[in-house]
Amino acid sequence: MKVLYIYRHPDMGFSIGRVFHSIEQEMRQYCEVKSLYLPMSNYKPISLWKNIHAVFDILKKEHFDIVHITGTEHYLLPFLKKFRVVLTIHDLVFIENVKNPVKKLYKWLFWLCLPIKFADEITCISNETRRKVLLQVNTNKIHVIYNPIDPAFVYTPKNFNKRKPVILHIGTLWNKNLIRSIESLKNISCHLRIIGQIEKEIKNLLDKYKIDYSNVCNLSDEEIRQEYINCDIVNFPSIYEGFGMPIIEGQQTGRIVITSSIQPLKEISGGAVFFVNPFDEQSINSAYIEAIENDKLRNTIIQQGLENVKRFHLKNIVQQYLNIYNMIKV
Repeated sequence: MKVLYIYRHPDMGFSIGRVFHSIEQEMRQYCEVKSLYLPMSNYKPISLWKNIHAVFDILKKEHFDIVHITGTEHYLLPFLKKFRVVLTIHDLVFIENVKNPVKKLYKWLFWLCLPIKFADEITCISNETRRKVLLQVNTNKIHVIYNPIDPAFVYTPKNFNKRKPVILHIGTLWNKNLIRSIESLKNISCHLRIIGQIEKEIKNLLDKYKIDYSNVCNLSDEEIRQEYINCDIVNFPSIYEGFGMPIIEGQQTGRIVITSSIQPLKEISGGAVFFVNPFDEQSINSAYIEAIENDKLRNTIIQQGLENVKRFHLKNIVQQYLNIYNMIKV
């Protein structure tokens, strides 16, 4: 069996690529695999056409039993009617964040309704994403397959730094809740390690509350893994997520995770975290203090996290995808 993985342009974000790179590498034990990164990183009409042309170009040159669109480029589906196609839907932010009703309808039609119609099978990375999809379009094609934990992440014990813990915050987009995190850290002795580009507003806020921090961008996968090893607390009080990789990456490393009491983060975490109300600074602040001061509870939750991540081991996830491929291949 020969499988083509189609990825969005790397400039549009690294998270999906990181997840499916692990799947792709493991899948090579069972199939012949090839990957295509689309050439354009925006959704202007000419860019969409160039991306469609890039897909046609490789499909004309080689035969593939399965074409797997790994995420976001759902608009490709109507052009792939002659092929066996699996579509992975990570979240519905492309619809939920749209205010203009005409644009919302356009996104619903070309990024959700038609892609679901033309896909042979659909995978969602959480039950919450599946629930949201079914509220929009009725279909019986959907399977829930979680994102896997990269095998490079291994349990790495560390003495917790109670005097000045390193708090790791990954991501600086609107949904990562960095501003409330900073405001919740005032008067807490810590070092805030921020991964991702920060704006002047964020820097001013950090200075205002006199928070000791450092900031890095464009890290390699190995450098990101090292950030988890170096930290004491993984901070992930997001207000919107399709999955929540930092939760299981932190759990697998053996770090305490602070995250939001919302779906799908409750589903993915297995409850082995400190939950917060992401819209309440006092709730976030209290979780920081409890995580720092309550050694027994922190250690218990870390052990529970190590049990939870067994659900996300790569071989289990790849086998689920392989079952779908075998089900639909000609």
